[in-house]
Amino acid sequence: MPQTTSDHRNDQLMTQFRQQIDAVDDQLLSLLHQRIHLAQAIGKAKSDKNKDKWDPRREREIVQRLLKKNNGDFPEPALRAILYEIIATCRLSQKEIEIAYLGPEATFSHLAGIRFFGSAAAFRPMETIEDIFIEVEQGRVNYGIVPVENSIEGAVTSTLDAFTKSRVKICGEFNLAISHNLVNLSGRLSDIRRVVSHPQPLAQCRQWLQRNLPDIPRQSVNSTGIGAAMAAKTPEIAAIASALATKTYQLQVVVKGIEDHRGNTTRFLVIGKESPKASGDDKTSLLTTLLDRPGALHEALSTLARHSINLTRIESRPIKDEPGRYRFFIDMLGHIDELEIREGCAKLQDICSHYEWLGSYPRTSD
Repeated sequence: MPQTTSDHRNDQLMTQFRQQIDAVDDQLLSLLHQRIHLAQAIGKAKSDKNKDKWDPRREREIVQRLLKKNNGDFPEPALRAILYEIIATCRLSQKEIEIAYLGPEATFSHLAGIRFFGSAAAFRPMETIEDIFIEVEQGRVNYGIVPVENSIEGAVTSTLDAFTKSRVKICGEFNLAISHNLVNLSGRLSDIRRVVSHPQPLAQCRQWLQRNLPDIPRQSVNSTGIGAAMAAKTPEIAAIASALATKTYQLQVVVKGIEDHRGNTTRFLVIGKESPKASGDDKTSLLTTLLDRPGALHEALSTLARHSINLTRIESRPIKDEPGRYRFFIDMLGHIDELEIREGCAKLQDICSHYEWLGSYPRTSD
């Protein structure tokens, strides 16, 4: 059929629009070049003055300023992700950093690391959470990213226990929305003879598994990535894993979103050698052991309350080899450099048998 005048006009418009998009893309690339060169210059200036290259307050201000100027024209979640990826890449251009995470590839910890540090960072998979702490403490990596609590299943005890053995600082936090997919090689439910995953996802999908695969055994492994790797090698195995794992290990999705509760979120902590300076919207974390006397917990909480300190979390863990005694992990709003926080924590230290400042760090905006 011959092309009509209207078709020809539309083709011309499409060509013009594409040429304009090409010109905008060229401008974007040129501006990205300028930004990374400026970031490198700032990095050099900071090195000359021996200043930290990571300035969380500045990064937060950049993102908030641009989101406000955007006025909703560009989808905000996508713009936020783009801005943090650009900022992280420019920061990494000043000096490459290595991040340890619970491996292998494509675990939720790996995904959280990418979201926090950007995909340009160098990621190092570890077999256990304790290994992450060791690598950071020994200085073999710059940072580690570890899960600390889940909105459904609660505390990740292996992370809390690792804090009692290591001397590291919390540098940041990140909340990752969790969606669990059941995956295998064929994409067929009928092929599944065993389901493998980390204990937390198995627990978070317990009801779904009981309803749909009641006679299929479940196996706990150290990470969702290990489960996905096993499923990639054995047709009878299905894994509960992330969308990233599905792509990485070339698996097929059997059923999407099998978690028992929507809104499932895992909080991750970034650990390093030093905590950052105040960003203006921070948290402080402590590890304490109370004196063995009546009313000790009440006394500790009252001390913090008198300094108007807002607690966001308190978690207890039993002390090994000391039955009936507990350590307390405490999160509060504010930075240790703020007067009320500093004075309140100093008073708390006086009434604890053990006190450790785990770090002050920017509060997540996610």
